[in-house]
Amino acid sequence: MEIPDPPGAAPIGGDMPRLDGWLERQRFAPGITIAGGLVLGFLAFQGLSLLVGFGLILADGDAASLVGMGVADLVSTYAREFLIANTVGQFAGLLALAFLFARLHTGEAARFLRFRSADPLFSLLSLVGLVALVPLVQGLGQFSDALPWPQAVRDFEAVQMDLIEHVLSQDLGLLFTLGTMALTPALCEEAFFRGYIQRQAERAFPGAMAAVVFSGVIFGLYHLRLTQALPLSLLGVYLAWLTWRSGSLWPAILVHLANNGLAVIAGRMLGGEGTDGAAALDALRFPWYVLLLSAAATVVVIRALDRRGPAPPDPAGRDRDAG
Repeated sequence: MEIPDPPGAAPIGGDMPRLDGWLERQRFAPGITIAGGLVLGFLAFQGLSLLVGFGLILADGDAASLVGMGVADLVSTYAREFLIANTVGQFAGLLALAFLFARLHTGEAARFLRFRSADPLFSLLSLVGLVALVPLVQGLGQFSDALPWPQAVRDFEAVQMDLIEHVLSQDLGLLFTLGTMALTPALCEEAFFRGYIQRQAERAFPGAMAAVVFSGVIFGLYHLRLTQALPLSLLGVYLAWLTWRSGSLWPAILVHLANNGLAVIAGRMLGGEGTDGAAALDALRFPWYVLLLSAAATVVVIRALDRRGPAPPDPAGRDRDAG
């Protein structure tokens, strides 16, 4: 028997599978599962990444030589190990956890997470939307970075950027770097944030757009770069809207992959001898009229995507285009 939605949940559309899992039988409110998922996801991802990373380092080298080595030296020396550890952490701490939580709601975990086919043209238009959005994201990032942030925030993010630059400066092979820094987060982060967190947010909030904004902002804050939380949230909102409007996770995965992949390639190209590629990428500036064109083009593409997307299901759970 299908378990009714917990109190306060918004009506569920026709793409929701039968909710008969343990969490549903115990009638956990969506807000509780969102909070629990975010905490467990963060701890599992970070904890597993650290454990696997130091395990690989200890297996490859002399433990005594690690004493007194700074973080930057560790990353420079063991960049491959850290990327492998990060990949394991994301697959186990985000992707697997998303499927585990989804399975506790329903026997159709993949459908719950929206791993379903997407319209190819919608996916292609989603990439066009990313191209239109990039200057706006870049400009918003520079505006946010210019705000008077506390020095402690600046110092923390400087360490992050140094670590990224150390990784990009290593000759690890483009395919390996793209696989670990672009493909892995595209699949794992989308399954977790747009697959599970957004799905539950749609049940917790009174309207779909509130869930879309919530998912995007949580995604922006998750990266622990406060000066870049605004542009990351904007990108996250776009990914969340794509997921909701298409009813599929694949357009967001494709856009996330393209965004990260282009950033990796551009960072490597800009990071010539004596150049900080990651910092040079962040410093790219667009004139005001390009930002206006970016905003206008984004609106045009979103309207085209909205017309192309399937008819949203009605509150009774029937697809409007099903007749």
